[in-house]
Amino acid sequence: MQALATWSVCVMVALAAGSQAPASRSKDDAAVREAVKNYVAARERGDAAAIAALFTSDADQLVSSGEWRRGRDEVVKGTLASSQRTGGKRTIEVEAVRFPTPDVAIADGRYEITGGTGADRRMWSTFVMTRAKDGWHIAAIRNMLPAPATP
Repeated sequence: MQALATWSVCVMVALAAGSQAPASRSKDDAAVREAVKNYVAARERGDAAAIAALFTSDADQLVSSGEWRRGRDEVVKGTLASSQRTGGKRTIEVEAVRFPTPDVAIADGRYEITGGTGADRRMWSTFVMTRAKDGWHIAAIRNMLPAPATP
């Protein structure tokens, strides 16, 4: 009888947890997308403090030229220098967010730079994010140029 009662409690807890997961996941998905949106907006404004606040202290970024930016300070410095050098308008449209663990998110999006000093660029960007007490923070960014199609 005690085993049945224990099993019943476990089932109720599992059902309650399962019913909360989709709403929580939806909230996390929106928060991750908002962090990417805030990154683009802060970058467009050239706001170093706002950019820095979005990253973990050990963040890194690999840009499409092959340059590695390691640590929050280098990411911010490189981000601002790149924006000044190339100009144009940047957009990142997040197409997918997934959660390998409850506190880690991977967001993939189309990254475009238009109206800059060179030809418009269409790339992909992947953000690895971690949950902290004050929300989601960017731990890594990978920017990629699409490979040419092969026959």
